[in-house]
Amino acid sequence: MSSAQRRPGLIRHPDFVKLWTAETISQFGTQVSLLALPLIAAIILRVPPLEFALLATFEFLPFILLSLPAGVWVDRLRRRPILIVTDIGRAIALFSVPVAVFFDVLTIWQLYAVGFFMGCMTVFFDVAYQSYLPALVERQDLVEGNSKLEISRSAAQITGPGIAGILIGLITAPIAIVVDSVSFLLSAAFLLLIRRPEPVPARPAVVAGAKGPSMRTEIAEGLRYVGGNRYLRSISATTALSNLFGNIAMSILLLYLVRELGFTAELLGITFSLGSIGFLVGAVGANRLAARFGVGRTIVGSAMLFGPALLPIALAPADLTLPFVAAGGFLGGLGGAIYNINQVSFRQAITPERIQGRMNATMRFIVWGTIPVGTIMGGSLGGLIGLHETIWVGAIGSLFAFIPVALGPVRSILTMPEPEDSTVGEAVDETPRPVAGSPRASLDDS
Repeated sequence: MSSAQRRPGLIRHPDFVKLWTAETISQFGTQVSLLALPLIAAIILRVPPLEFALLATFEFLPFILLSLPAGVWVDRLRRRPILIVTDIGRAIALFSVPVAVFFDVLTIWQLYAVGFFMGCMTVFFDVAYQSYLPALVERQDLVEGNSKLEISRSAAQITGPGIAGILIGLITAPIAIVVDSVSFLLSAAFLLLIRRPEPVPARPAVVAGAKGPSMRTEIAEGLRYVGGNRYLRSISATTALSNLFGNIAMSILLLYLVRELGFTAELLGITFSLGSIGFLVGAVGANRLAARFGVGRTIVGSAMLFGPALLPIALAPADLTLPFVAAGGFLGGLGGAIYNINQVSFRQAITPERIQGRMNATMRFIVWGTIPVGTIMGGSLGGLIGLHETIWVGAIGSLFAFIPVALGPVRSILTMPEPEDSTVGEAVDETPRPVAGSPRASLDDS
């Protein structure tokens, strides 16, 4: 069956449409908080660069602390209930911010706590979400499903920042956060409406009366699977390097634009919306590019595309900052969307169902684990050498992120393979075939 014949299938797939709707609502709502929370720290609390960058650090720290255990639990439990509970948890955490502002008790420490809790919930949501899609749609529809989800994310990133900037300008940042809180509740409601039964996760057979594998054993199994897979090793290295250097620059970009260039919330929204058009273009074209040039070449080419995305921002003259920042966001979004759709779909395709959660968690542990390192480095460098100079550090480092996938076996992949039921830890040898408020999100790992 051709790709063109399969494409309408997911549009008529009622449960996928519910998942798609839930994620779309959440993505649009999230754009508000991506702009509002940093603005509260920068304008209301007026924190210094290091404390400002620590907001992103606390949000991503759980990806170091919890990713591996989360992968085990996602493989042990049904994934849809995890998605629903984490959506509700994030809604409650966000709502605490406007409440604290109303009673005039908000501190940077509460923002850190909210960011950390949101990160914990997001760890479980993202690992479960990427592991749930292969159980909801057929394996040959994974690229189509990921493409549609990426289109929603792109649409939110194009129109969301502009809407968020206007909304924040009209009703203030704390009240605007309530919108995102409600969006998580709506997302949970649509997930509750999914009717397709989710199979009970497969568990290793054990002798009667004996205990099942321990948490440590199952974590080690996931680590061996990713570490023993030469494709996943090179993909994780490229993504981790990009997220490290990208977040050195992006962790202080909003602070640089607001404090040194005088950007308003509305102007930030317009700038980031213009830049995010690249996400939509990349999401729409990712499947066609992979079909024409091969999955591997598309992954490598897109990695070479998003690497230089920080250069226009670093080079931006004071009187043309808006178009230069927008151009950098466009380039990063274009390459990032193409890269994410193809590498995520490839990883889902080659991984046996029973270890999907641990594969996703291990990859996330590796590639998002570099984000807090990058944000701390960015905040520290911003205070030591200056905000603009720190953006240059990130821009130069990002130029070399493509090297692992370019030199590794990924470039030889032609089409999406079937999963190999090999012993965990062996290489899957199938040669058959992004920070809050930034215009360039950290690359997806899972």
